Amino acid sequence: MSGEPAFDGALRRVARVVLLDPRDRVLLMHGFEPGDPSDNWWFTPGGGVEGTETREEAALRELAEETGITEVDLGPVLWLRTCSFPFDGRRWNQDEWYFLGRTAQTVTAPGGLTELERRSVTGLRWWTSAELSSARETVYPTKLAGLLRTLLDEGPPSTPVVLAPEIV
Repeated sequence: MSGEPAFDGALRRVARVVLLDPRDRVLLMHGFEPGDPSDNWWFTPGGGVEGTETREEAALRELAEETGITEVDLGPVLWLRTCSFPFDGRRWNQDEWYFLGRTAQTVTAPGGLTELERRSVTGLRWWTSAELSSARETVYPTKLAGLLRTLLDEGPPSTPVVLAPEIV
């Protein structure tokens, strides 16, 4: 036994967006466990692929629903990650693709949140790389501050970087 739990069944296919504004700030959402608001974290916009849509289509749809931002230049996949975490009374096992997104539209207006998101998301915030590096709050994916710094310094990778699995 390797010490890491195996993923049972199919992984939920997820598309996330590392959305940067003209000042290279990244947009993150603030969420919490519905049953325990003190258990909170920041994360990138995105969510599950629905029906026959592509990951790109899912990324843009989720971004529009969760942030109201629709003027996006969707770039390449930056990172790939599998993760497993408890949330709202169940375990979520996910295969996540993180797309680079660029926008000049910095005003947010989340209008398409699901019922679960309305119970667990408290807002959105644009973060500079320096703010993210000095943050004491929990941020997903872990090591996002370093990943963002590398992205800003070196540009997107030529092929997606596979991040270490995260099991919470």
